[in-house]
Amino acid sequence: MFVKLIAVLNNHFTTRKRGQTNSWLQLSTLLMVIFLLSCKNQAQTQKAAEKPATITDKKLFLDDLKQRTFNYFWDIVDSASWQSDDRYPSKQFTSIAATGFALPAYIIGVENQYISRNEAAKRVNQTLLWLWEAPMGTAQHHMSGYKGFYYHFLKYGEGTRYKDVELSSIDTGLLMAGILTTQSYFDGDNPIEQQIRELADSLFLRVEWNWMMNDAETMSMGWKPESGFLDAQWKGYNEAMILLLMAMGSPTHPIAANSWQAWTASYDWVKFEGYEHINFGPLFGHQYSHMFIDFREIHDAYMKDKGIDYFENSRRATLSNRAYCMRNPFNFKGYGKNIWGLTASDGPGAGKKTWKNQTIDFKAYNARGVAFDYLQDDGTIAPTAAGGSIPFAPKETTDALFTMYQRYGDQLYRQYGFADAFNLSVSEAGWFAPDYIGIDQGALLIQLENHDSELIWNILKKNKYLKEGLIKAGFSGGWLTSSPAKI
Repeated sequence: MFVKLIAVLNNHFTTRKRGQTNSWLQLSTLLMVIFLLSCKNQAQTQKAAEKPATITDKKLFLDDLKQRTFNYFWDIVDSASWQSDDRYPSKQFTSIAATGFALPAYIIGVENQYISRNEAAKRVNQTLLWLWEAPMGTAQHHMSGYKGFYYHFLKYGEGTRYKDVELSSIDTGLLMAGILTTQSYFDGDNPIEQQIRELADSLFLRVEWNWMMNDAETMSMGWKPESGFLDAQWKGYNEAMILLLMAMGSPTHPIAANSWQAWTASYDWVKFEGYEHINFGPLFGHQYSHMFIDFREIHDAYMKDKGIDYFENSRRATLSNRAYCMRNPFNFKGYGKNIWGLTASDGPGAGKKTWKNQTIDFKAYNARGVAFDYLQDDGTIAPTAAGGSIPFAPKETTDALFTMYQRYGDQLYRQYGFADAFNLSVSEAGWFAPDYIGIDQGALLIQLENHDSELIWNILKKNKYLKEGLIKAGFSGGWLTSSPAKI
């Protein structure tokens, strides 16, 4: 456009006197130079944003990773509803679980001086206010939720149910964990922080956790207005610990006192890849609750009997996942002591292909992972698998992330940190995910911060609802004894 304007000016003024023509040519030339320099600077800025700096120090790399991953949550949001995108740059819908991870991310931004406290408070208040005012009801369309629960995915702009997704118990739980984090962090006397606490309280107390039990001992995974409760229930060890603990701690709609015992009764304690622990295949199941709760040295009846805590259980699960990848029974390309990590992630979606005389189904999004009774491995590694386990095995996980950064550069590490996953076996060139996924970004960022400062853990040690849930579930010892609950 700018070039065309210069050409028009040149053509117009060549019919005038020679001196006037020269002066306009000089002006147009100057403008052209300015324009080209501007384009060059913009291109360089964009290139710098998309490509990693050459960082040779692991600590500096981790600092860079933290800021880039925070920037994802700060930049990528639906400004109509303030809900976080499920993925980017592909844009399909927002995710209430990703919003639950974004809320602590904003706090991490404050404490690392990426943004001001006032900026974070404003964003949090906008998010919570929208959630409080969003339409609730039993209609199949144009609703955001029902009985305090929210639909798994929401449409951009209006923030209502995306297609026929379920009213999700776990995603609402992860959202509420983020909301309680903001309630306990924003403790100032100014009006905006007071409103954050009031909105957080109202949102949490509105959730009818007992309704989602559907008169069973274990909680339903969800509900649809067309068909009612899903048949699937939360059994066996997985990411739902935080969900059940909050539900037990609710003063308005608590679930039964024996709910935790019913939950632990379905655990599988098995030795896998050399480590005895409660098994669950994808690593996210060993991470999500630990993003919010510091399980070190607090024990329920089940773990007292085993002689460890849930933190140690996640450490063993992490190391067993790594041990499996190092053993690499399918001989996938790239696997090793510093290239490992199986969890739910994007994948190449190439279908069934022959790999080293074996038929491998190279899936798209899939809950990859390994356990004594679970095997989903197609050669796809997700950085969040190691990243979400940083507190459990700091050296093994950060060595893995640093090696991925060094080895694959901007194929994998870009403007907002690590792309979701990669697979070197699906083709000669390999496959690198085009997208970031919000919940995978959140696990990495929050756990990196917990390792650095214990920030999110320490904030939620003050939350009375979460502490009450832990006590009702039979947890004792450690910080539960020494840390007073406030809000």
